[in-house]
Amino acid sequence: MAWITKNSASQKVERRDQPYLTAAMKDDLTKRVLPRYEKSLGALLPALHMIQHEYGWVPHQAMLEVAAFLKIAPSDVIDTASFYEEYSLRPRGKYVVQVCRSIACEFCGHEKVTQAVKDALGIDVGETTDDGMFTLVELECLGSCDTAPVALVNEHLHERLTPERMVAVLAEVKAGKGGH
Repeated sequence: MAWITKNSASQKVERRDQPYLTAAMKDDLTKRVLPRYEKSLGALLPALHMIQHEYGWVPHQAMLEVAAFLKIAPSDVIDTASFYEEYSLRPRGKYVVQVCRSIACEFCGHEKVTQAVKDALGIDVGETTDDGMFTLVELECLGSCDTAPVALVNEHLHERLTPERMVAVLAEVKAGKGGH
């Protein structure tokens, strides 16, 4: 299979007037995070996590801001953000439904849970509903193998799921009762 390349060097980075890496984030990184590491590269994951948590995704402008702040190569930031499933390089919905696909969840039927979400929301894995409310993601492990299959809706863990229970969770969220 041939490598498919893209011309990243000439990629146009969409920019907004306000920085994504705010003064408060820089202050937190400087006082709390950077002292824990010998090199500033060690603070990269926490910095990306701050951006992801605040905005729901990691825009390219934010990656460049993080690189400049930590005094590291932008390629290191882009490589890291694109490698880990935790980080999204595209905007996500208000509610991110993350279905675990680890071996325990696979054995316990995660495929049926994922299919129930796809059917209920009319989207595929990696897509966001047209109204911007839901994004469906599959990820490797949520660390709750004894209660498989599991899924996160934003940061709320739902355990021992069946397709029917997953649809009920989505209905609760849509009705404003499960706005986790």
